[in-house]
Amino acid sequence: MEGRNELITHLIHLVGNEGCGGSCDANSIFQDEEGWKLYLCSFMEPWFLGKTVEEAKGAIQTYANMGFGLS
Repeated sequence: MEGRNELITHLIHLVGNEGCGGSCDANSIFQDEEGWKLYLCSFMEPWFLGKTVEEAKGAIQTYANMGFGLS
């Protein structure tokens, strides 16, 4: 899926492998009819990131800065 590798790389760059825990694998970021989503293993529902790769990068940045489930 185009864009997924870019988002995973962005996520790992922001929080590092240690901060990802089990959340930064190939299945953690996906796109459906609503847009890009991030699934963290400790949450029941995936988090909506945005409709575009750039929106998703911004949301990842925001979540990483707040530390929500990522570190």
